[in-house]
Amino acid sequence: MPVKTFSSAVFGIEATTITVEVNISSGIKYHIVGLPDNAVKESMLRVESAITNVGYKMPRQKIVVNMAPADIRKEGSAYDLTIAIGILAASGQIESDHLDRYIILGELSLDGTIQSIKGALPIAIQARKEKYKGLILPKGNAREAAIVNDVDILGASNLIEVIEFFNNKSVIRPTIVDTRDEFLTNINNYSANFSEVKGQENIKRALEIAAAGGHNVILIGPPGAGKTMLAKRLPSILPPLSLHEALETTKIHSVAGKLAATDSLMTVRPFRSPHHTISDVALVGGGSYPQPGEISLAHNGVLFLDELPEFKRSVLEVMRQPLEERRVTISRAKHTVDFPASFMLVASMNPCPCGFHNHPEKECTCPPGTVQKYLSKVSGPLLDRIDLHVEVTPVNFNELSSDRESESSETIRDRVINARLAQTKRFESVSDIYCNAQMTPKAVRKICAINNAGQLLLKRAMEKMGLSARAYDRILKVARTVADLAGSETIETEHLAEAIHFRSLDRDGWAG
Repeated sequence: MPVKTFSSAVFGIEATTITVEVNISSGIKYHIVGLPDNAVKESMLRVESAITNVGYKMPRQKIVVNMAPADIRKEGSAYDLTIAIGILAASGQIESDHLDRYIILGELSLDGTIQSIKGALPIAIQARKEKYKGLILPKGNAREAAIVNDVDILGASNLIEVIEFFNNKSVIRPTIVDTRDEFLTNINNYSANFSEVKGQENIKRALEIAAAGGHNVILIGPPGAGKTMLAKRLPSILPPLSLHEALETTKIHSVAGKLAATDSLMTVRPFRSPHHTISDVALVGGGSYPQPGEISLAHNGVLFLDELPEFKRSVLEVMRQPLEERRVTISRAKHTVDFPASFMLVASMNPCPCGFHNHPEKECTCPPGTVQKYLSKVSGPLLDRIDLHVEVTPVNFNELSSDRESESSETIRDRVINARLAQTKRFESVSDIYCNAQMTPKAVRKICAINNAGQLLLKRAMEKMGLSARAYDRILKVARTVADLAGSETIETEHLAEAIHFRSLDRDGWAG
């Protein structure tokens, strides 16, 4: 008689329960059916060695393992433990009365040790949804899955522990994590702080505006001016994650296998900084079995692209749609997977190949036309999605050696939170808009109205500075954010003036 055990498969960031049926009959050979990949097919060799090495017997008969539903591709080594328990139950070596109450997952080593898996959190969420009593999984994934309450999370380090648990010879104590307490304790646990930054007040102000309105930003300046250092501190002034955002972010990192055994809930906003040699699939996500890319790993946080012109143009162009839609859809012949990708883009670049164009002290050595050619590596449509262009200048010696402590991230964050609260109230009746950066052109016309003095200032700026047409809406969005930081209901001329200041790359003659 077949014995049923239950496992789970992850597609995108959602899990689907898999029924693993094991039947032992007269004959020889092992068979795994139900659309398994090579890693699943190889599992019988790992299972046989593990069962033998923990002191139990592998049946020398015909074993058929069916993984249902049979039309879903099964991949990876997480089914090893499920198959091993099914074989032992089918051969009468363990009790099978309670198998239907647990989801079982884990990769087996040859000595019976249970190795960590990917996607434990979405699997635990699905187990609770389907009213399973518990989830048996590797000890290394227990804290991650224990975020989910109302389901027993049983972390095991060896096959023998699971066997003795079902035979009622021992007890596996459930792993318990106080999700709310852990969330509140670590919510502000950032290693970098703006109080450590000397000078650069103009840049800190630009990043404060970017954080307050959810704006994308590009930092342009010579090597060593502090672009990367400032960008790394941006998450520390963003509003703290809500519990819902923390769970969603943790799910993505769980599916990608990026959580350590000591991690449970991600409580701070992610900061991802991929190298410029990254491929478009690694950035956006995909593969034969779709996995989240860097832009999804940066969901609810910051994606930092250092040395932007050095990235392949094809890599940068595939980001344009996710920047607008805030999600990535990866389509394959048999299924389509959605990954969330709501992130702030922060890019940095040198103004030219040598790095010293427009430098206050050093002379640029690039030949004529090189600067424009270098900047043209970044396409207009991508720049069109970046609201703030910020020139970063080197810090002088007096500022570097000063003992005066800069404003802390906590102080800046308080202003950012107040500005975001004003935006939440403004957009509460509008779907899919949560901050100023997400406003549509229609919403900009309605919400970012300016008076006659403001219209005149903006007209003169566009004419005298040669600002492009695409800068118009961006300036209004940024001005609205500046007004929110100031607590103003209307956009005043000083707010517009500050927004115009942050459009460097749109000025005629900037590139020489």
